[in-house]
Amino acid sequence: MAGSRHEQTNTSFNDPILEARVEAIKQLAGGLTDRVAVMDHEFNVIYANESAWSSASVRNVGGPRAKCYEAFANQADPCGTCPAIKVFEGPDVQSVACGIGGDGSACGMHQAFPMTSSGGEVGSMLVLFKDESSKILPDLDVAEGEPQSPVVRESLGELIGKSPAMQQLFDMASLVADSSATVLIQGESGTGKELLAKTIHALSRRSENAFIVVDCGALPETLLESELFGHVKGSFTGAVANKRGLFEEADGGTIFLDEIADTTPVFQAKLLRVLQEGEIKPVGGNKPIKVDVRVISATHTDLVELVKDKSFRQDLYYRLAVLPLHLPPLRERREDIPLLVEYFIARSCKRHHQPIRPVSEKAMRALSNAPWPGNVRELQHYIERAVVTTTGPTIACEDLVARGSIPDEEDLRSATRGAVAQAERVRIVEALKKTGGNRARAARLLKISRASLYNKLRLYSID
Repeated sequence: MAGSRHEQTNTSFNDPILEARVEAIKQLAGGLTDRVAVMDHEFNVIYANESAWSSASVRNVGGPRAKCYEAFANQADPCGTCPAIKVFEGPDVQSVACGIGGDGSACGMHQAFPMTSSGGEVGSMLVLFKDESSKILPDLDVAEGEPQSPVVRESLGELIGKSPAMQQLFDMASLVADSSATVLIQGESGTGKELLAKTIHALSRRSENAFIVVDCGALPETLLESELFGHVKGSFTGAVANKRGLFEEADGGTIFLDEIADTTPVFQAKLLRVLQEGEIKPVGGNKPIKVDVRVISATHTDLVELVKDKSFRQDLYYRLAVLPLHLPPLRERREDIPLLVEYFIARSCKRHHQPIRPVSEKAMRALSNAPWPGNVRELQHYIERAVVTTTGPTIACEDLVARGSIPDEEDLRSATRGAVAQAERVRIVEALKKTGGNRARAARLLKISRASLYNKLRLYSID
């Protein structure tokens, strides 16, 4: 039961974003049968849903906070070196998978996710536990006493991957889908942020209603306001009739605001009002309109750095980043490339009325080792091109090399270095543009030291 004494302990963090995130987790985890908890640096249980407390040994959690090993492992002393402690090691740790067996598994912990404060520090962690049924029902194909392997999903909706990073993302996306809290998706261009947003919508109770995509970076401020909030007749030149905004069109559903970092402070203030009040005001209108819309936003930019540079509103960031998700780049999940290649080939062959063609072993190695600075989108387009422009019963490495995107295996290492250098140069130039040439701010945006930035400016001959 939400809000029961067994469900939570003191949740006062004195930090608005941590409080908002815990409140959002309460909303989405309260009615789940999955066991969910939030813990601090000292492994005190800050919050746990009823399903977690139903299996806990500590039933009365009033007064001092219960330790996780007391509540969930029935132990008086810590478990030892818990894998989850890694979430507090630095801002780059997106999640930690806790393996079956060994230290840290006595409580049944499955995955841990960092929860950052308004200052960017990891203040607590969200923990998902293993399914209780996996402890009760034996696997008949596993010998007694042997550890069981976790179930690996190869897809969630149209998201494809079996790497640990994608398994963690699948679990987190499934958990957040049924809440109404705002979600911020972060990841490089081409990683599939819109596809993740669409998957969350499809898994939610809003799936029967509209899913509307808005590219915030493609529209000027005035047009973006009119598109999202609508306008009344005569409010500006060309407004020849009243127009409903996309927030009204998405009522009861989800609106996906892509590249939210590219918006202006004036627009950000108006969007904040929508999130706080649940109502919009058309351009030129005086009467507010109530809307019930879930907002999912995305960016390839580090919003925390933009907040520090005062180019993005801090209070809006708190609202958008209640439940942040990170999409890893393709180079960090290379084991997913063969799966993605097979998926894209099947789709492309069907689209172009061809029989499905296998990829040679040598070609698959080349595809798996290529740098793919454009991430999944680049891989998808490359496979489509290969299907259309090659013939024969298989797609061979010679075909790929001939089209220029994939080097032969002997040159893969130098090609990777070249691609990384090119991508790094582009990132530095973009950071300098965003900061108006301010090198100190650009270094913070790139998360490197000022000295490293100066060295790279000389290396890449950037003026």
